[in-house]
Amino acid sequence: MRAPLIALTLFIATPALAERSALSTEIAQNGLGPTETRLAALPAPTPDELFALAGLQFLGGIEDALQIRWRTGIQSDWSELPILRLPIPENPDAQPFGSTDFIDLIAGLSTRMDDARAALARLGTRDFALEIALGDLWFDINANGARDDGEGVSDVAGLTLGGAGRMGMQAINDPVIRFDTADGAWLSAYTNFLSAFVTLAQAYDPAPAIDRILASSEKMKAMWGTTPPSNAFDMMFGRQVDRVAMVLTALSQTPDPDLAKAAHAHLLSMITENRRFWKLVEAETDNDSEWVPNDRQVSGLGLTMPPGTGARWQAVLADAEKLLKGELLIPHWRYGAEAGINLKKLFDAPVPVNLVTWVQGEGLLPFAEKGPRASPFAWNEFTSLVQGDELLFAVFLN
Repeated sequence: MRAPLIALTLFIATPALAERSALSTEIAQNGLGPTETRLAALPAPTPDELFALAGLQFLGGIEDALQIRWRTGIQSDWSELPILRLPIPENPDAQPFGSTDFIDLIAGLSTRMDDARAALARLGTRDFALEIALGDLWFDINANGARDDGEGVSDVAGLTLGGAGRMGMQAINDPVIRFDTADGAWLSAYTNFLSAFVTLAQAYDPAPAIDRILASSEKMKAMWGTTPPSNAFDMMFGRQVDRVAMVLTALSQTPDPDLAKAAHAHLLSMITENRRFWKLVEAETDNDSEWVPNDRQVSGLGLTMPPGTGARWQAVLADAEKLLKGELLIPHWRYGAEAGINLKKLFDAPVPVNLVTWVQGEGLLPFAEKGPRASPFAWNEFTSLVQGDELLFAVFLN
């Protein structure tokens, strides 16, 4: 799943056939960054403007990451990682990728998510309603200040919103969203999701691993000389193997415990904000081009939500929260039916990841204990309800 898919489409639609808002037109003409700068300078922004600012800071973090990717030629074959798997135009003059580029990418995302939450904190619980047109949103991927081919949010997201066949969507031209008060909680939850990812990545300090693998790859290629390789393995799998090596090498280091705890806190905050979102959504009585609808509403995206989706998803998150708090244990095939892994202890005292000892069981014994274990029941019920689109719905619902 491309986890940031919905993140990229947060701010992308308006009511069908409605008048384009001034803010939507401003983004179309000037881009995300200049519009954000203007809103950030307002001495007394309205609730609508504060939500717009938070949304632009959120999308601005994505834009910054895409610009680093374009500058260094990182294409979407980095499919293991959020943000890095999204399709972008190719840069024919890309500079060599280095560890500082990846560190800048995740640090920038972290800062931008903090900025978005700060704007949402200023917004508080005040009501708002905001309309933005899909066609007006674009990422300045090549940082030239103009909109070029392949820079639309829908191009990058890789999802034809309103297209039939996925998540029960019906074909809609210019899908419609009218963001309102509940969606502020949804956005807050999503910023915490991305913050958890980047903070955990920072905890394992990937820079030395990236430098080590890139250097070794160059040395191996230098050994080819002028004789063509006898097979195409490197062309087919070389970069993927290098990426896996980077990840595993980074994870083999002792992580920063403070950053691991911060990532854990972000995950809990994500669940708290998601729960607040569903409470606000359930209380809504209107039915006006909704983002995530309740059982009495219709999505402006043309999405058909099976009745009871919110309740089933909340049950999934309730189990996730209990796992994060250590109230439920993660089953392990070696520990029998009465014991499991306490995930909270693993976040509180993180250790290097050793796949061999973790699979065998010895490496996780310090975090194993007897107690109630997590069950797949809530997830299976959710899967049954959404009929095969559980991963896409999970990303959408956050």
